[in-house]
Amino acid sequence: MYYSIRHLTKFLYSNPISESVMETRMHPRSDQNQHCLTFQLSVNPRCRAFSYRDHLGNHVHHFDIPGKHGQLVIVAESLVDVDEPPVIPAFLAPGAWQELDALLQQGDYSEMLVESPFTQRTPALEALASQWNIVRRDDPLMLLHELNQRIYSYFDYVPRYTTADSPIDVALESRMGVCQDFAHIMLALVRGLGIPCRYVSGYLHHNIGDHDRSEASATHAWVEAMLPHLGWVGFDPTNHLFASGRHIRTAIGRDYADVPPTRGIFRGAANTDLTVAVQVKPYLQQPEMDQPLPVPEDWSVLVEKAQQVPPPPPPPPSAWLLAQQQQQQQQ
Repeated sequence: MYYSIRHLTKFLYSNPISESVMETRMHPRSDQNQHCLTFQLSVNPRCRAFSYRDHLGNHVHHFDIPGKHGQLVIVAESLVDVDEPPVIPAFLAPGAWQELDALLQQGDYSEMLVESPFTQRTPALEALASQWNIVRRDDPLMLLHELNQRIYSYFDYVPRYTTADSPIDVALESRMGVCQDFAHIMLALVRGLGIPCRYVSGYLHHNIGDHDRSEASATHAWVEAMLPHLGWVGFDPTNHLFASGRHIRTAIGRDYADVPPTRGIFRGAANTDLTVAVQVKPYLQQPEMDQPLPVPEDWSVLVEKAQQVPPPPPPPPSAWLLAQQQQQQQQ
């Protein structure tokens, strides 16, 4: 399946700022069962963007806007070819735990085994692991199946209930959260079993009738666990799914802190209002590469509105006018 992906991010500042320094991770990866065919990044105010790959192979674009501006609009557009991954069995052969330990001796998976900023083993997490008897039993794949289902059933998906920097205890104590929280909880539990597990940031295409809990207009997050004979296998605890041909991978890391779609700083005294919109459109056949993809009218309107510069606030009244207004109110 081919997907065109459009991802808009707008930062609106309460006061004009004098400089923005930003990096993005919006360029889909080309590995495993997917290949990014085209990618384009547009920034307003206009600037020159540079790119590199981080140590995990994620595409990173970075730019600096030194002039004064009141908003920053980033639009990423890509075309990705995604194949269905191999069918995942219900269980592994006897001795899978021993095979997993032998696999770990042959490769360097330490980064995906240790605690990370958002996967700390807090008392609340330890209590949940004890309640669910999350210990080495059955075989690794059967236990991951169970965890995927348990997280889906135990937690309610509530959009915007947590923020990007919320620790896992917020979701653990309330039993509510978003895909990022559920991915972090599964990461912490799986790593505690000695199974390498990594965070995946990307997009999920929503078909009518799929009953996905996550929002179609937002980015998505899930996890991948390393298993003997299967390699990295994706689990989506938000929707109780295996990662499939509908899951489009943008970046991988230890947790969200490694892979945010945008990360940056600005110079100035201002509050920030963030707006994000995502659109994923499927194609059964590869679109013509020498012609631009048709842009849906609703997306064109959305981008046009996002790039409109808001009117400046009215100037403060003069002392004389303020005194006149106060006198009129007192009469």
